[in-house]
Amino acid sequence: MGTLKEIFLFIINTKKWWLVPVLLALLLIALLVVLSSSPTIAPFIYTIF
Repeated sequence: MGTLKEIFLFIINTKKWWLVPVLLALLLIALLVVLSSSPTIAPFIYTIF
């Protein structure tokens, strides 16, 4: 969690607000990858696509 905190502090200090949607998209993709590896949740995720 320290890395995420540093990234968000960097965004706030340098006012590079265009990085926020990029980070949110990457976090969403990472969440989908983690959840799709679970055998109980995977069928529900595959129905989305």
